[in-house]
Amino acid sequence: MNYLNEIKNFNNLIFKKQNIFYLILIFVIFSLDRMSKIKILEDFSDETYFINDFLNLDLIWNIGIGFGFLSTESTIIYNLVTLLIGSVVVILIYVSLISDNFDKLIYSTIIGGATGNFYDRLYYKAVPDFIDLHYDNFHWFTFNVADIFISIGILIFIMRSFFIRK
Repeated sequence: MNYLNEIKNFNNLIFKKQNIFYLILIFVIFSLDRMSKIKILEDFSDETYFINDFLNLDLIWNIGIGFGFLSTESTIIYNLVTLLIGSVVVILIYVSLISDNFDKLIYSTIIGGATGNFYDRLYYKAVPDFIDLHYDNFHWFTFNVADIFISIGILIFIMRSFFIRK
């Protein structure tokens, strides 16, 4: 009986009016990421597309996590990292649901991007990165739309931690 009450409480938490907005935000970010990756994967060849002096489109398949960290050819390590990422996403969803509105915004931004990359890890067994920022011969890590939202969310989280005290 207690188990059924917990499920009911969780459902009530998810479908609170204020949480619906953040679930939609997660879906919008996920969709923007998917649409950008689908477009790149459909239209991309093996060449680098020069956009301007600071930006190229260059498809790279990332089997690691952010910026290629933990890249490995080991299937076991890849699957463990994917399981860890999935677990973190689930935890972030729960933390987001019980947080205040500003934190919900931060977590939703991170979750939206993370679910996009997590989907790719499951579907493609790698994450397609394609945005190449550079200046002369210095190239930043190649990234994608999901990475932008994850980075924005993390930066706001860090700034909030330094400047806003509860």
